Amino acid sequence: MFTTTRLQLRYLLLFEYNFQYTSLVLSQEPQPSNTMKYLLSLFVAALFIAGCETKTATENTSSTNTEMKETPKLRHVVLLKFKESATDADIKKVEDAFIGLKSNIKEIKDLEWGLNNSPEGLNKGFTHCFFLTFESEEDRAIYLPHPDHKAFGSVLGPHLEDVTVVDYWVK
Repeated sequence: MFTTTRLQLRYLLLFEYNFQYTSLVLSQEPQPSNTMKYLLSLFVAALFIAGCETKTATENTSSTNTEMKETPKLRHVVLLKFKESATDADIKKVEDAFIGLKSNIKEIKDLEWGLNNSPEGLNKGFTHCFFLTFESEEDRAIYLPHPDHKAFGSVLGPHLEDVTVVDYWVK
């Protein structure tokens, strides 16, 4: 189905008006007053179009902001510090297991992760950050005791020196 927006209708009406006016002006003898009217008409049309586009962009931004605020986001941030005895292969196995949680636990809406690269040197040995998103506290409550989360804990446990977890609602 084809739907026409208000902005498209405005453009169409404006185009039709300018087309009819231009045809009228061009069919008459060239006179300075007709040329000035035509140029003034084009100038007013350009201002009108610019105004419509600005308003539409503002409307789109505010509707996007409203939509973003309507979807609550609960963040679950996990920082890992590995034992010095943990090998690269051990750490890779932990990374893969954590990443795999997203495909096994449907309540995880998003999962990002990365390695510390801060030049400040304030990471206190924490090298890995895993950043999970939930839509509700209920989703998080399902995730925490989930069998796949518990299985991940047994992969992580032997190589873990310390962990920090912070949860917060996005504001």
